[in-house]
Amino acid sequence: MRLGQWIHTGAMLVGLGLLLGGCATSSNTSEQALDQLLADPALAGASVSLMVRDVRTGSTLYQHNPRTRLIPASSLKLLTTAAAMDVLGPQYRFSTQLLSDGGRQGERLMGNLYLRGLGDPTIQWADYQALAANLAGQGIRQVQGDLVFDDTWFDAERLGLDWAHDDEDKYYGAQISALTVSPNADFDAGTLTVTAKAPAVVGQPVSITLSPPTDYVQLSNLAVSGMGNSYGLNRQHGTNLLRLRGTLAPGTQSRQSVSVWEPTQLVANLFARALAEQGIAVQGKRVIDGTSPATARVLAQHQSAPLQELIRPLLKLSNNSMAEALLKAMGRQQANAGTATAGVTAVADFLTRQGLDPTTLSQVDGSGLSRRNLLSAQNFTDLLLVVSKQPWFNTWYAALPVAGNPKRLVGGSLRYRLQETSAQNNLHAKTGSMGGVSSLTGYITDAEGRRLMFSMLTNNYVVEGARIKALEDRLAIILSRNEGGA
Repeated sequence: MRLGQWIHTGAMLVGLGLLLGGCATSSNTSEQALDQLLADPALAGASVSLMVRDVRTGSTLYQHNPRTRLIPASSLKLLTTAAAMDVLGPQYRFSTQLLSDGGRQGERLMGNLYLRGLGDPTIQWADYQALAANLAGQGIRQVQGDLVFDDTWFDAERLGLDWAHDDEDKYYGAQISALTVSPNADFDAGTLTVTAKAPAVVGQPVSITLSPPTDYVQLSNLAVSGMGNSYGLNRQHGTNLLRLRGTLAPGTQSRQSVSVWEPTQLVANLFARALAEQGIAVQGKRVIDGTSPATARVLAQHQSAPLQELIRPLLKLSNNSMAEALLKAMGRQQANAGTATAGVTAVADFLTRQGLDPTTLSQVDGSGLSRRNLLSAQNFTDLLLVVSKQPWFNTWYAALPVAGNPKRLVGGSLRYRLQETSAQNNLHAKTGSMGGVSSLTGYITDAEGRRLMFSMLTNNYVVEGARIKALEDRLAIILSRNEGGA
């Protein structure tokens, strides 16, 4: 076969290509290296879908089970964010509104006060305080009606399809609501940060601080200062009871994030406090899941940063809450339905517009947390190819984790990998990890300056995940070096 066309099909490798250099010896060596990688004992009994292509031409340079659909884990965020950049647009912003259906009488607001969430996963406690301060700045000191919390922009399905029950209390498995709050700059919406500090005296209980400060959750604190560092935290299913157990070394502290049950009600707790801080009294009752009337006027509003900025922390830090918010926002934008199903349809329509067939994959959520998501290396490299031709590509590409770069919001989930290799500060890719699932999908430049795109998905392995990650790293080195060794 002529130079420039070499394909791996199942167990057979035919021909030789441009993938790793212009000479037959170098390419043969590279071919053997990829063969050896797939023959690694860590992959015994596992399923692998692998594909490598040239970005400029789109030609396939290497493939192994390219159309075998596997669970992608967080690599799915590539699809979600690319579709969002198209459907919502790079300038899209989430909003949170303060509205009323009543008039003013001096310092009194005669109607209801509505806090309406439009899905912002980045809004924080300080932003809710600013909304309350804005209202006070308008001279309002009393609300005669009810305080209504409107989260109807999204549906009431708080968790994704088939999310694991043991992820429920984790920050990455937080409930989805159109009215939520993030405790940190990572935008882990629907969670609280729990800081435990151990006193110097052994046997004394640890002290607990919550951020944002709230009495919405209850604490069962049996954790004490002591040796062993067996401290742990979890939330009891279906409740907001946080259970703290074990020992924490004297004089040390632990900071962990935990999801809450019903984030809308957490926001209600916090915003009522923010109003009280501003000296604004509410005469009526607190109403959860109310709906803002169409005639209500906006009194104050908070807007997020534009999507083109939000995809950086989303992709770098693999933020599930942000991805799920984007999926439902796409559904609301395209079909006026803030559901995951409508969002998935919006993503499928994006693929169709790009000439891709959405029936060749299965997507059920935005983050990749569900094991019902199924994509192949072919699906991912097709996506990478069409995205490379979009006007917003450079922004999206810059948001991908960069291998070996120690800066958290540059290297992201790849910052500790491939340091001091030819892939460092070269590989731009999204990682994916779950039990028995690993993936790496992205772009890398070879030694001749040519940009390649690749995807490797591995499922059903029984070895430690670190061994699969090491194989992914080996793949990146082979592609970047144009030779057969690490």
